[in-house]
Amino acid sequence: METLGVTATPYMTLLALSVVLLVFHVLLQGTLSTRELGREWNAGPRDQGLTPKGKFAGRAERASRNFQETYPAFVGLLLGVAFAADDASGWGLIGGWIWLVSRVVYIPLYMGGVPYIRSLVWTVSLIGLLAMTIALFR
Repeated sequence: METLGVTATPYMTLLALSVVLLVFHVLLQGTLSTRELGREWNAGPRDQGLTPKGKFAGRAERASRNFQETYPAFVGLLLGVAFAADDASGWGLIGGWIWLVSRVVYIPLYMGGVPYIRSLVWTVSLIGLLAMTIALFR
């Protein structure tokens, strides 16, 4: 069991940083939506179904939703690689860092409306997930 703790440490660091990124997405989206729709909307039950119409609030929401589409796969793969404790090649950890860094870079690209490069960065994040998947089968 001691080996798992030693091996899992860099993976758990990566997992914790991914949670920080998730919280950043939520705060960015919430801040921009509240700026547009007001504090009463944010504090209320949101029964009216209002959604922000502004460019940046919409981009923050879409970027967050895009993040949330791959986040469960990232967490599952990261835990799988960490608990397998046999990532001798290091590709599981490398893939995790590729995914995380790509997802961080993705935010300003999406918020800035940068086409093509944003899609390329998104593809790189998927390559990170692929590397993690391959590490599980090695």
